[in-house]
Amino acid sequence: MRHASIQVRGLLTRDELERYNALMEVGAYLEEQGRYDLAQHVQREVDILILPAIERLKEKGRERDRENLRYMIDNGLLDADDE
Repeated sequence: MRHASIQVRGLLTRDELERYNALMEVGAYLEEQGRYDLAQHVQREVDILILPAIERLKEKGRERDRENLRYMIDNGLLDADDE
């Protein structure tokens, strides 16, 4: 089973994180039993579950970029026309 990054896991809601941990536990058990065919389905569910957190992470990055741009313009490091 492939884990989500720490950044993505940090942006999961409590419910999403509980479901994520349960799915990872089930997937690990299936892999121990050699049932990779079933673990693949669990991995797909994990991948779907983390999509909202990935979007939240992307939005945080976009917001950080906007703040950096505002800072640079406000402090004369970049002209407003240079965007």
